[in-house]
Amino acid sequence: MPVSDAVLTQILTQLEALQVSQQTLQAKLDTLTNQRGPASSPPSSPRSVGTPGRQAAEAILATEAPTASPHNTLVSPSTSPSTSTLANHDRDKERERLLYPSRVLLTTYPDQHGIKPYPLHWGAPDAATRGPVICSRLPTSIKQRNAIGAHSGSYSIYRALAIAMGTLDPSHKPDYSKTEPAVPIPPQPAWADPSKIVSFDPWGHLVPQVYRAELEELGLDVRPSIAVTRAHMKLTEIDEAVRKGSLTVDGKILQKSRPLNNADGSVCTDDPGVEISISKAAVEPVWYLPGVAERFGISEGLLRRALFEDTGGMYPELITRPDIKVFLPPIGNLTAYIFGNPAYLSDETKELTLRVHDECNGSDVFGSDICTCKPYLIYAIEECIRGAQRGGVGLVVYFRKEGRALGEVTKYLVYNLRKRGGDSADKYFKATELIAGVKDMRFQALMPDVLHWLGIKKIDNMVSMSDMKYDAIVQSGIPILKRYDIPEHLLPPDSRVEIDAKIAAGYFSHNKKITEADLVKTVGRTWEETEH
Repeated sequence: MPVSDAVLTQILTQLEALQVSQQTLQAKLDTLTNQRGPASSPPSSPRSVGTPGRQAAEAILATEAPTASPHNTLVSPSTSPSTSTLANHDRDKERERLLYPSRVLLTTYPDQHGIKPYPLHWGAPDAATRGPVICSRLPTSIKQRNAIGAHSGSYSIYRALAIAMGTLDPSHKPDYSKTEPAVPIPPQPAWADPSKIVSFDPWGHLVPQVYRAELEELGLDVRPSIAVTRAHMKLTEIDEAVRKGSLTVDGKILQKSRPLNNADGSVCTDDPGVEISISKAAVEPVWYLPGVAERFGISEGLLRRALFEDTGGMYPELITRPDIKVFLPPIGNLTAYIFGNPAYLSDETKELTLRVHDECNGSDVFGSDICTCKPYLIYAIEECIRGAQRGGVGLVVYFRKEGRALGEVTKYLVYNLRKRGGDSADKYFKATELIAGVKDMRFQALMPDVLHWLGIKKIDNMVSMSDMKYDAIVQSGIPILKRYDIPEHLLPPDSRVEIDAKIAAGYFSHNKKITEADLVKTVGRTWEETEH
């Protein structure tokens, strides 16, 4: 529908009024700054150039509250608190002037003068054509940013703290020599298919090699988002499996550990156990927004609006920069643990055993028995070892989706409700819905990306009872020949509530059928039973 001249005039008038208000605020700020004494002016940012409407929309903020730090909490008798606080305030304001432009760059716009994103073509056939992912706001890169967000996911907050405290130079240039992957993860056909990998950068582990010119010649701040290394994994449960004879030491996949020393330095004669030789890859999320939206069956516009609104408005460029299609979300990463030769993952003639595991800190690390997470993880690792020893390869993909992606606080609140409200299987999912409003937010649509990145074309054995995971993998084009769940004898008694509720809800089980009527009979342990 055409817009009348009267409406355009009204909009322009409002924008000009905003600009006048902005200039007034800036004048007041400059007056306050000048009263404290002269200070070197930092370089201007791209936001200072552009149309009057754009300038009017970019806010001018000034931080007036003093910053507390460990070394300014104690005040000497000769210095009054007010004097000390003022000194610290001035120190932090000076540091802020040195670190950042005087005007806060809240957002940018596609038509802003000087803004020219570095070309990025998701799903291109090679790294050079695809282009690097650049989200840095450093002066060398800010005008060529082609991604929203920051590297390291949620850990970017700690980086900001380190910069504010002066322990990290924001312009530090990492030295990536000798950091190349410890085992090769070569390009696969799926890397060039923009529909197969949309949740991370498939070239993320090769950044220092394939984007050397951008790093060294152009000085752009391009960073790896994947790291691949090798390690030995030591688990007491695997030690016990070897002692019982259910696993055997082969000297390659499963090796005998070196003897430990006693407190007096002598060699301990106790059985040192075993360790597993593995390769592993840490993968940070890098979302291609059009592809992510398509996976979830929603429009890109709705996805952008939801990500902006429901993260507290943290990323305004999701709204103002529709030309930027890549977003680095502040969420946890995934880790792929490979048992056996990584090259076998893309070899269809080799047997492949898979477990996709979502994080459960309470069980995986600290052994809580209210769920089956750790028993499932350990059983899957054993199965991966057996498969690798048969000449195949095993893979455990560990996603940071604590508490079904609801978070650990929500999970513990649900635990409280369950234990106080009668912990029976018929109430299992309802307890989560009462608190979280939904029973699961893991949404497995993005999960298969890592399998395509590794070149996996078929899965022989999948250790999982999750229909969501199974369906997501199969629908992505990877067939699963066999799936099986955890053996009954490995289930902790208090986890029976979870297992029975899942089976009744339609989760896969190879040998057990449970009806809704059966669920009331499955009851978990009460708190009173554990008090002592």
